[in-house]
Amino acid sequence: MGLIHHLVPAAEFAAAPPEQPFVPSAYAADGFIHCTRQPAVLLEVANRFYRGVAGEFLVLDIDPRRLAAELHDEAPVPPAPPGSLLEGVLFPHIYGPLNRDAIVAVRPVRRAADGRFLQV
Repeated sequence: MGLIHHLVPAAEFAAAPPEQPFVPSAYAADGFIHCTRQPAVLLEVANRFYRGVAGEFLVLDIDPRRLAAELHDEAPVPPAPPGSLLEGVLFPHIYGPLNRDAIVAVRPVRRAADGRFLQV
């Protein structure tokens, strides 16, 4: 099983207590932590949903074998539009806090001046 990836605003990750499991702000509303398996899918998600969000972002590379919480691959809700790069993709969702020892790398994301994500 390969790594999974979570996109997070750098300020949000920096503000989280490093001695505690990481819980993104969207967890309260969604009930899980959004992740992807493929970098191309993560780039598409970033540009579709976060292009207008200012600031630096990070990618957390996560080893699913180290997760303390349950991981489920699920279809997006609502479904991806037909013909979209996201059509038919199942997304790994972490149902619980992200234990820090499952994070194997934290990488910066490259963005253009207009907010477009260039590389994740």
